[in-house]
Amino acid sequence: MCLFIESIKLLDGKFYRLKLHQERVNSAFSDFYPNEEPINLLDNLNQYTFPQQGIYKCRIVYDTDVRSLEFSPYVRRQVQSLKLVETDLESRAYKLEDRSELNAAFALRESCDDVLLIKNGLLTDASYCNIALYDGKNWFTPRIPLIYGVNRKDLINKQILIEKDIEMGDLNNYTQIALFNAMIEFGELTLDMDSIIY
Repeated sequence: MCLFIESIKLLDGKFYRLKLHQERVNSAFSDFYPNEEPINLLDNLNQYTFPQQGIYKCRIVYDTDVRSLEFSPYVRRQVQSLKLVETDLESRAYKLEDRSELNAAFALRESCDDVLLIKNGLLTDASYCNIALYDGKNWFTPRIPLIYGVNRKDLINKQILIEKDIEMGDLNNYTQIALFNAMIEFGELTLDMDSIIY
């Protein structure tokens, strides 16, 4: 049986994007456990005494029920360079606990801090983050990422990001790349395009 995870940002006692995390859990149940009632994230979180100050990652592992729930202080990894790496990883609407395929791709980063994954000639994601590229006017995010992140969905819903197929050969059309996920807000981690190593 598959195990899924949700990584939820907790900042000064407030959970971020909980509604979108719940929607993703509901979708996983609809596809994998259609006869089961989806777990309720808020009900599970409220069973715990959680930190009221600082930034924490709340990691929930689940299948038909919550298998583990933990809070850990969050420290963002430093990323200053990205290695372009080809992948054939499958795009998923959910986050699997098993990251072995992504970890194998990350191991190909050589001297870079992270990888920028390419599938069928199109940009997808970094190993832990969704991405967006800036052309001097608009921010674009790959139409088909490997992971459909909740922060990505929120940014698209707010029309901050525009979905688009981004070909590897089009990188010169952009000036910046942003990395973001449930824990990293859009704009907190932005690199110039010369940080991408071919």
